[in-house]
Amino acid sequence: MLGGTVTLHPAVLDRPDSFAAVLLDMDGTLVDSDGAVERSWRTWARRWGVDPLAVLAVMTGHPAEATVRRVRPDLDEALVAIATRDHLEHEYVDLDDVVAAPGAAELTADLTATFTPWAVVTSADTRLARARLGTAGLEFPVLVPRDMVAAGKPDPEGYLRAADFLGVDPTDCLVVEDTPVGVAAGRAAGATVAGLRRSAGGDADLAIDTLHDVLTLLSREVTA
Repeated sequence: MLGGTVTLHPAVLDRPDSFAAVLLDMDGTLVDSDGAVERSWRTWARRWGVDPLAVLAVMTGHPAEATVRRVRPDLDEALVAIATRDHLEHEYVDLDDVVAAPGAAELTADLTATFTPWAVVTSADTRLARARLGTAGLEFPVLVPRDMVAAGKPDPEGYLRAADFLGVDPTDCLVVEDTPVGVAAGRAAGATVAGLRRSAGGDADLAIDTLHDVLTLLSREVTA
């Protein structure tokens, strides 16, 4: 059963009738890790003398070091690295309620079964990405984490590298994201971007309710 209705932005009507690959964000898209992310940042904020609400207001979709710089602009690069590592060490082990997002298992199984090229592009580093995907029970063919690119989202490098790894043109890819930062990265890469309606649908080419709707997009049986 599909999760809801797919809404198209007019620009998407100029796109091809099929996608060469699907590029998926991790946190908030493939994996529900909201509780773990919030706990980690609240704990970090108390240790580093920052208002937790100020951290939570800016951390969504950004790499950890970018969030540290935004809330502690007084830190030099050496201290940013220390503060970022302090946060990540907590995230690596806080996996109690990390689960697959609705439709994630079905979508990834379908992509694999139909030999559709796909990859995970995330602002998490390799260790954290593998930990969360493994805890959620999700296998993946290609992973492009934060430590594999020079700049994190909203920079498009992660999606461009994923398309290159898969041997496809990024403009022929479907990116699935849940944050405005991620949507901006996908669009900057030239891809068609599907945004989960609850948080990113308004900025994307397509608005979807759950990952179940991505299966509809792959067959292009959608109503404009």
